[in-house]
Amino acid sequence: MSSDDVTADALATDATGDLSAPPESQDSPVERAAATTPPAVPLRVTNLKKTFGGITAVDDMSFSVESGSITGLIGPNGAGKSTTFNLISGALTPDSGTVYFNGQDITGLRPDQIATRGMVRTFQIARELPEMTVLENLMLAPKNQIGETLWRSVLPGVRGSVIEQETELREQAWETLEFFEIDHLATNEAGTLSGGQQKLLEMARALMTDPELVLLDEPMAGVNPSLERKILDRIHRLQEDGLTFLLVEHDMDVIMQHCEHVIVMHQGRLLAEGEPDTIRSNERVIEAYLGEDLE
Repeated sequence: MSSDDVTADALATDATGDLSAPPESQDSPVERAAATTPPAVPLRVTNLKKTFGGITAVDDMSFSVESGSITGLIGPNGAGKSTTFNLISGALTPDSGTVYFNGQDITGLRPDQIATRGMVRTFQIARELPEMTVLENLMLAPKNQIGETLWRSVLPGVRGSVIEQETELREQAWETLEFFEIDHLATNEAGTLSGGQQKLLEMARALMTDPELVLLDEPMAGVNPSLERKILDRIHRLQEDGLTFLLVEHDMDVIMQHCEHVIVMHQGRLLAEGEPDTIRSNERVIEAYLGEDLE
């Protein structure tokens, strides 16, 4: 046998020495994502990029969020934080890059499809349905409501199941309102609530979807200190129940005192990430904030 024949045989032999072993099948993209996304990391974004005309708002952004954590996303104005949130939640489609949620590629899915999978977001400016009551706003949120199908809601044979589910959802909504201490506002039109009360309503409505991960976009903006304490208390209580949070927030006291991990963006890119104490003393972060006090 020639040396070339020996080489060919060696290359064809698998690790067990079996010449007859079939070639390994290639995993699908979803299987590869699941293999590279640890179970303790429900959210992972890789190489996200988004441009608007000649402006690059998000540029090769990659990070992950650990399960059960409160993770802060910070950066100077114009750093790309809100655009990143929009890319993750499906409000915008990235030019390139991938968003994985629980090991599945959700890039480009609609916000409602992403919410059905267990990831929801709130907005800096609350987006309540102003002419509906607070209670009605909550009862619209849960997924897979059988009453949303017209024939089920009117036919006598199945109407009973619709009523039964609606009764259960009403009880759940009341419990959620009580948790956020806005049950006394249940019959008020949502448009009459104060800014802080609307933030609580947004969080309550998000909770009604039974999420695993909640994206909070500046939850403390425009909120008085009393309501801020209430919102933070509810976030921590929900974290204890197993929820994961990613929040954009400009209040550095909130970030440094309440987040386990902080991600810093600057000019659309990842500038730094780590524990709050590490970020507080990072020279590049301090420079990006132009000497702002991060204490």
